[in-house]
Amino acid sequence: MENELISKKELLELTGISYGQLYRWKRKNLIPEEWFVRKSTFTGQETFFPKENILARIDKIKGMKEDRSLDDIAGVFSPVFLQTALSAEEIIDRKIVSESTLHDYFENKDSTGVLSFQVLLALFVLERLLRSGDVGIEEARSAVRAMEDGYGKFEGKGCDLAIIRKNGISLALMIPGASPLHFEQGSKLIVRISLEKCVEELKMLA
Repeated sequence: MENELISKKELLELTGISYGQLYRWKRKNLIPEEWFVRKSTFTGQETFFPKENILARIDKIKGMKEDRSLDDIAGVFSPVFLQTALSAEEIIDRKIVSESTLHDYFENKDSTGVLSFQVLLALFVLERLLRSGDVGIEEARSAVRAMEDGYGKFEGKGCDLAIIRKNGISLALMIPGASPLHFEQGSKLIVRISLEKCVEELKMLA
């Protein structure tokens, strides 16, 4: 099913922002270029946006711009990883993930020393998958491995991690953010996570 879209006119009316603000935020990279979707209508070419994504993003910008510059906010929304490294103790203290998630991720691995932002993201996504209640530990680990292998191939663009299942067999997919997902009949979408949003949330915590 295609994501619901909202027109530019509806967006400006609903959020109370101006045309100038919208395009200034675009120039500052607060709103991704790919969210500006040009479509033909009976009145000509019009601009639409993925409704859920754009409304959530504008709400965040409004909440942050009182005490942050637009450049600082753009840094939060950027998919580029922070040069941050934390110990396991710091991760627990900051409530980034639980001890059980750390154990599940590092089973048969060395968790000593500091952990990079890439590892923090993997931990964060693993916990999100397990908390959904729809994914088992092996399924979640497999999905996180797919994310670790494929995230860099999106070259800094937003992407989602999805798990589909058919006849008890699951498959993890990396897809461009806000893109529709189509799969064969009999398959079921189990979970879909915006990695762009995970990076944003993680930057606020780390």
